Amino acid sequence: MAARPPLAGLRVLECSLLGPGAIGTHLSDLGAEVIKVEPPSGDYIREMTWPIIGGVSLLHLHIHRGKQSAMLDLGSEAGAGVFRELARGAAVVIEAMRPGSLERRGLGYAALRELNPQIVFCNISGYGATGPYRDLPAHGIAFDTWGGVVGAARDGEGFCYIPEHASIGMHAGPMFGAVGILAAVIRARETGEGCELEIGQSDATAYMDWYRIESWLAYRRPEDEVTGNKADGYARRAPGTAGMKEGVRYQIYEAADGFVLFMASERAFWKNFCEALNRPELFEKWPGSKFADHARGNRELQAILREIFRTKTAEEWIALGKEKNFPIAPVNTPQSIAEDPQFQHRFPLYPHRRHGADMLPYPVKFPGEELPTPSHAPTPGQHTEQVLRDVLGYSAARIAELRAAGAFGRPRGADSD
Repeated sequence: MAARPPLAGLRVLECSLLGPGAIGTHLSDLGAEVIKVEPPSGDYIREMTWPIIGGVSLLHLHIHRGKQSAMLDLGSEAGAGVFRELARGAAVVIEAMRPGSLERRGLGYAALRELNPQIVFCNISGYGATGPYRDLPAHGIAFDTWGGVVGAARDGEGFCYIPEHASIGMHAGPMFGAVGILAAVIRARETGEGCELEIGQSDATAYMDWYRIESWLAYRRPEDEVTGNKADGYARRAPGTAGMKEGVRYQIYEAADGFVLFMASERAFWKNFCEALNRPELFEKWPGSKFADHARGNRELQAILREIFRTKTAEEWIALGKEKNFPIAPVNTPQSIAEDPQFQHRFPLYPHRRHGADMLPYPVKFPGEELPTPSHAPTPGQHTEQVLRDVLGYSAARIAELRAAGAFGRPRGADSD
């Protein structure tokens, strides 16, 4: 018998535009019932970015998989009334757009908690609900440039451009928001009191880069208080990966058919590597410190290792690392990673035949259980009548009345303003 999904029974109302809607995806992937409340025009995420698959963006297919779409015109009293009734029985309301969007329609946290004291109301926006950038419109890359994660590149003609990078804020913000929501739901169930919370995707970017930011803050202090690592003679290195450029025992090397990342920064792992290659003289000449020793700047050793790593394929190096216990990893690309055996084992893809695109499943595993397979991302308002019928118990006549009253947008044929 299939196990009950971890978040089964958790009803979430999501009012979202574009990428921040991923906050509800984390909950939906874990079994929550997420109802995406869309305006009559729908969320234009379906037309954003690329690729476009069958006329719909991959962004929409991934972010809104597993959700239901109910179309409500929250600017109408009839539509707002339906939203209030849905909120009365929901655990969570997500406002994944600029702060105050629902409050301006009389549907903010203060109004909803009068109907449902346990409601958890979460806003996720670009720069958060406070601060001088609060009302500044933005897209995902802005959070990474703001956070210092991505800088400007310059082409051969001197024009600046956005370099390729992994987006941080637009992914981390929803993840942190989902964790905060679940913490608030647990407390609400214990105390009977809901709460309001908010997160800026820019904040999430900065937090994900805390190591570099906090390192630079630490380096502002006197050098007799804050030093580098013992293995580097206490000399300060640039924070994070910037300090890895001159590494030798922790570095990328070219294999016979690609690249590998070698990480023998501990003396024990370095010894295992040298013994595995029957090169004890390398360890004898450069034993290194016990921990965190990258043999920084040792070009003689780096040249030797460069030639050594070219003698085997990446797959052979991975196998040897497993056998002899030294850390080594493939250097994949977004194009090649789907062929990696570890990826294939951990990410059985949701197939495009069912979901519109080949997609990665939620990465958290529950041994002995399978998380629910999400449904295809919805068309605008696809589940409106189903939600009103199954969740609120509305009759066909009541739904027809609401339609006539403009709850789902102006009736066809109505006079325009």
